[in-house]
Amino acid sequence: MIARIWTALAVTLLVTVSAHAQQASSSRLDEIVKRGTLRVGMTGDYKPFTYLDKTTQQFSGFDVDMAQSLGKALGVKVEFVPTAWPKLMKDFEADQFDIAMGGVSVTLDRQKKGFFSTPIMREGKTPIARCADVGKYQSIADIDKKGTRIIVNPGGTNERFARANIKEAEITVFADNTVIFDEIAKGNADLMMTDASETRYQQKQHAGVLCAVHPEKPFDFSEKAYWLQRDMALKAFVDQWLHISMEDGSYKNIYAAWFD
Repeated sequence: MIARIWTALAVTLLVTVSAHAQQASSSRLDEIVKRGTLRVGMTGDYKPFTYLDKTTQQFSGFDVDMAQSLGKALGVKVEFVPTAWPKLMKDFEADQFDIAMGGVSVTLDRQKKGFFSTPIMREGKTPIARCADVGKYQSIADIDKKGTRIIVNPGGTNERFARANIKEAEITVFADNTVIFDEIAKGNADLMMTDASETRYQQKQHAGVLCAVHPEKPFDFSEKAYWLQRDMALKAFVDQWLHISMEDGSYKNIYAAWFD
């Protein structure tokens, strides 16, 4: 009788352990493949990384093409989930998407909530101003003076950097990041401090009017990467996909289409 009881207990324990092992082996990567869709969070307001055409509701940009490449590698469709910088963290925590792409900077606050892929770009914050004023804004000390008008987009690392470093100059928050550089060109603001890659891009879009200020020597260090929900299998896949993309030239081709 006792032997049968121990045997029954052993079988029950084995079934329980097996069930837990099966549950543990199920990853977000498995879920994405089974679902057939990769959900990508994007703000749609950060050219050339991501832009949402509000008329067609279509996304375009460097990271849009990269997302499609990732979806192809996974063998799934890509679903773009609109978000915004002020609520990016909240949407991430609410599991609105599997991965955030679109010029996302690596921060420790974000690292607490998920994983970052291998970095795709190294840069930092630097000013962009009207070309005639480039010499006036070479350093933080040059910028942080009464009378200087700094413009920032809300809720992201640009606003955080400005508020951490600027004490005397005026900071204005401008909601529409897709046309924020036009405010500088029109004379409604003096400069914006943003990622060096964006200053280079906007310099081309406003040729002869706006100029990037020493983008090769930004004020700080930062990296861009893809922000993933906390799943090691998914991170391993994304990192391997990035590694192959950078080695076989596909990353270079997508980069050239948007930045060169």
